[in-house]
Order: sequence, then structure tokens, then C-alpha cells
Amino acid sequence: MRAIIGLWRWRHNPLRRTTDLVEAWLALAVLLLVLVAAPLVGAAVGVSAQDALQRSVRDQRKYRHQVTATVVRKLHRGPLAPDPETPSSEDTRSRVLADWTAPDGTPRHGRVLAALKSPHPGDHFSIWTDRHGRMVGRPLDSATATTHAVLAGFGAAVLSAGLLESVRRLIVWHLVRRRHARWDRAWDKAGPDWGKAGTGI
Repeated sequence: MRAIIGLWRWRHNPLRRTTDLVEAWLALAVLLLVLVAAPLVGAAVGVSAQDALQRSVRDQRKYRHQVTATVVRKLHRGPLAPDPETPSSEDTRSRVLADWTAPDGTPRHGRVLAALKSPHPGDHFSIWTDRHGRMVGRPLDSATATTHAVLAGFGAAVLSAGLLESVRRLIVWHLVRRRHARWDRAWDKAGPDWGKAGTGI
């Protein structure tokens, strides 16, 4: 920001170097890109993610079905077909042996997680399956998809702004290195005469 403010101040300053103007104009250009381009990139990514996620929501609603399962007996240990989208640390679900009917009419039987704290034989609970009755995760809902799309767009905007700022810093670093190299060359030319008689010092 100081470089942008300095842009006006440096216009007619006799001490102005070319690199000072380049640095100030670069800062102004990057600021405008961060304010305009980064939000546009974020919006484009967000819209694209929203379209893809909403298609996924529609597909999952089409191919995933909620069916009612019946507890045969509670299981204490042993292998289990868990809900792929349920955290393994969740304690409110119980391991049970259950029966259910697939959407295509096929009877199914297996080990599942039931949303029951204290399951008893004959208790009913809901599970998600494909049309053949195989266990699947709960379908993504529209609100969650929108939230993910917004986060993706925000992340893309922040990443774009960070990339622009990184490029600006890299260019400024290169300009400063060139400036210091020129100073070193100037000092090397003046250095041998320091403190010598007849130099006027």
C-alpha cells in the first residue's frame, strides 16, 4: 500500500529510480487484480462446484434408497458393513444383524450399524442402500452441497490472491537484489579513493 501511495509522490522526485516506479505500479496492478480477478475466479470455481455437486445430489437421490431394516439380534463384536460416511468414533449406533428388502424386491440379511442405542429383536430402523440392497452412505443433501461449493469458491479466491501477492513479492525481491547489486558496484568504484591524500576527503 505504501508503494501505491508513493506512486503519486515519486512522479517528479529527482531521487526517483526506475525500480521505485516499477514497484509502485506493480503494487497497484496486484491490488486491482486481487480486488477484481480473485473474486471472479472464486465465483467461477464456486459456480462450477455448485453445478457438479448438485448433479451429484440428484444422482445420489436417484440411485440411493432409504429402506426399513429389522433387527434380528444385537452383535457385540465381529466384522461389520459400516456406513461409509459415518465417523468410526460415533457411539450412538449399534452393531446388529438385520433383515431388509432391497428396492428391487430382493430380501437381504447382514451386519449393519443401527441408529438405536439399545436394539432388540424386531426393532425397526432406516438404512440407505442401492437398488440391489447393498449398503451405501446417506445421499448428499442440497444445502451441504451448496456449503461445499461456497467454501470451494472462497478457497479459490484466497488462493488466487495469495498467488498474486507471491508473484509480486518475488518480483520485488528481484528488483531489490538488482538495486543492491548496483549499489555494490557504485561503492566498489568509489571505495579505493576513501581516505587517500589529495582526494579532497
